Amino acid sequence: MTHRPFPAPTRPWALQMRWLELCFMHWAADTDALAARLPAGMELDTWEGRAYLGVVPFRMAGVRPRFTVDVPGLSAFPELNLRTYVRVNGVPGVWFFSLDASQPTAVRLARAAFHLPYMDARMWTARRGEVVEYASFRTHTGAAPASFAAAYRPVGQVLRAAPGSLEDWLTARYVLYSADRHGRIFRGDIDHAPWPLRRAEAEIRVNTMAEQIGVPLEGEPHLLYSERLDVRAWLIERVCHTQNGTSQISSSVTSSTTPAEISPMAARDLSREP
Repeated sequence: MTHRPFPAPTRPWALQMRWLELCFMHWAADTDALAARLPAGMELDTWEGRAYLGVVPFRMAGVRPRFTVDVPGLSAFPELNLRTYVRVNGVPGVWFFSLDASQPTAVRLARAAFHLPYMDARMWTARRGEVVEYASFRTHTGAAPASFAAAYRPVGQVLRAAPGSLEDWLTARYVLYSADRHGRIFRGDIDHAPWPLRRAEAEIRVNTMAEQIGVPLEGEPHLLYSERLDVRAWLIERVCHTQNGTSQISSSVTSSTTPAEISPMAARDLSREP
């Protein structure tokens, strides 16, 4: 695909999925604080000198390995991630501090197969017209508490992010990075068409997602919405560091808040259609 900054892998892809009703919520964050929380061998990526921390709620659907069919109860679930942007040997990608999901089997498979920090959570989502209501309460044993409740909706027409723009930098990421318990870095490639983006507005009632890393989310977020994106993913491979800069592949609510309490908070204002 010509919109990619580098070619997709030539080996067969392994998974396919759809990302639905997704909202990119990004805050400019302290560069030194984020960089200090990355594993060795990983460089924080910045846009015009600024680092960004993202909270991204959405729904997964059609998640299945190649040549298989959807599995009821396993192939569709809400997901909520906390992320920033990095480079490894010069290749840009996404680093996830956490990925909360309501499907326990998917959580364990992703942790084992991709070394990603998936967490169990009780989650709730609903659609009212163009308004998406969303709430999440982490339940993962031994993990830092995290809660989120918001409502969001798209505004304006579909846009294609211009190359070099902040919107393109935040969203056009075709690699995810992860690390195992020994600190070894892995790379997972994905492929998809250009993001069909719209501007968005949101009412965020609860957001403690970044407290787990001790980085505050301050000010108003940069918001983007996408209704649907079809994605293919490859299995991860270990990254070998090189000398020439290229990669080789080898909020106010406390933790005692319950889902029953935060779910109705998700959309006090935006749930009313304009």
